[in-house]
Amino acid sequence: MKANELDNIFDTGEDISQYLDVSKARRPQQEQKRVNVDFPLWMSQEMDKEARRIRVPRQSIIKVWVAERLQKAA
Repeated sequence: MKANELDNIFDTGEDISQYLDVSKARRPQQEQKRVNVDFPLWMSQEMDKEARRIRVPRQSIIKVWVAERLQKAA
């Protein structure tokens, strides 16, 4: 199937999932990379306190805060 044919099917609102091979799908710039960061105890405790307050894991707090800071810097 040519790309313009798939575009036309999509544009009409039809389901195109049967034409896609999602086993090889990627989200550019969304791949995960593990990094290790050492925090002072007081920071870790404050992050845990905030994470408990909003009922999310500590890692989620860190990701959101770093993302917010990076967006401000851009």
